[in-house]
Amino acid sequence: MGKVTGFLEIDRQVHKYQPASDRIRHFREFTLPMSDKEVEKQAARCMDCGIPFCHGPTGCPVHNQIPDWNDLVYNGDWDNAIRNLHSTNNFPEFTGRICPAPCEEACTLNLEDIPVAIKTVEQAIADKAYETGYIRPYPPEQKTGKKVAIIGSGPAGMAAAQQLGRAGHDVHVYERESRPGGLLRFGIPDFKMEKHYIDRRVEQMAGEGVTFHCGVNVGVDKPVAELLAEHDAVLYCGGSETPRPAGIPGDDLEGVHDAMPYLVQQNKRIGGEDIQSVAWPSEPILASGLHVVVVGGGDTASDCVGTAFRQGAVRVTQLDIRPQPPEKENKLAVWPYWATKMRTSSSQAEGAQREFQVATLEFIGEDGQLTGVKCCEVDEKRKPIPGTDFVIRADLAFIAIGFAGPISGGVVKELEGKLDIATDARRSTNVSANDLDYKTNIDKLYVAGDIRRGQSLVVWAIREGRQAARAIDEALMGSSVLPR
Repeated sequence: MGKVTGFLEIDRQVHKYQPASDRIRHFREFTLPMSDKEVEKQAARCMDCGIPFCHGPTGCPVHNQIPDWNDLVYNGDWDNAIRNLHSTNNFPEFTGRICPAPCEEACTLNLEDIPVAIKTVEQAIADKAYETGYIRPYPPEQKTGKKVAIIGSGPAGMAAAQQLGRAGHDVHVYERESRPGGLLRFGIPDFKMEKHYIDRRVEQMAGEGVTFHCGVNVGVDKPVAELLAEHDAVLYCGGSETPRPAGIPGDDLEGVHDAMPYLVQQNKRIGGEDIQSVAWPSEPILASGLHVVVVGGGDTASDCVGTAFRQGAVRVTQLDIRPQPPEKENKLAVWPYWATKMRTSSSQAEGAQREFQVATLEFIGEDGQLTGVKCCEVDEKRKPIPGTDFVIRADLAFIAIGFAGPISGGVVKELEGKLDIATDARRSTNVSANDLDYKTNIDKLYVAGDIRRGQSLVVWAIREGRQAARAIDEALMGSSVLPR
């Protein structure tokens, strides 16, 4: 695939970033696009490796046919490259921007720390497709007469809606918030993905016959029972939205917040909307001129860091209870799986102070207002080490340690006692269904995405939505030509 000797002749190159001093002054995307010729050279590096681990099962959750579209890009056939990419991934412009790229970890060239720039090529293909007008509505040739409702318009719900709409079903998407996209729109900052990409997909899907109903909180404004009665199938893609409880004393102080209300507010500000959210109501939260502490080491924590810098925070400190990982992994022990190694996000690179192997003991304050975060070092079992206590000044603190399942209101509340809820090893509560038929224990009700598998990546949500769409199509029609 690609140029036979390309990996020997061409150095790995990926998108460059605007300097941190420039990009923290705005909330727009800050990657600098590569020219078509540069992208074609990077695609040429894809080697004929025999077994392409990049597209599964250890690499890409949606099984993108990476060697195939790399070869097409190398040969300048961008139209067929996007056709190939769309055959497995409905939204490559999303994943090309925000996926952590497990495909690159699984690339054979990663054994030498020079994997093919798969994510960069994927984003370039999607952006090129928009430029050339390839991404436009593709309505079905005939309708089936079947009607399907989808609750939630995040990546799982959107992927399922597009697949089912193209299969000829009458698809209705119900979204609690004011605009479609779920956490793609309201959770992921604009500097990682601007929201006009979502708007373009929604416009495309509307042209294909999908109907969006925004501002409808199913289970509150419209009963689930009514949806089940009106539709031949209902797919619940509500996401994993309940913050994992931290149990840290002092979390009721003024200035201590869960991460998501903060991110949602800023995204709504940029979108010109009322900052209040149905799921995350909160007073205005701004970091301008403040000392900020972020508890947690994942993507959501990193998004809080980048947002705080752009709002003008004086100092941002990120606390991670895990030990500092090694700079380089043992390839022969972990490849082609995702490796634990030191990774620095673009937000962290903007000046965050990172503390590893540190536990948050208490939020401390005066007159009900946060003034500091009491911490200590921990051992390999995450037990506090006596005598290592210290206090970090903090005017504002965010708890970003993950999510524990769907919100308790709405659909879950209405179906309480009927819906089978499973609890996993991390005490997350997920709606039960397998990954073959995606059926719940309630007739005609299906479930997909984070609400089924637990908090995960956007690319996993897209896969779940696509697979659930096939399962629904097969159940309604007796057979399906939709891919899994």
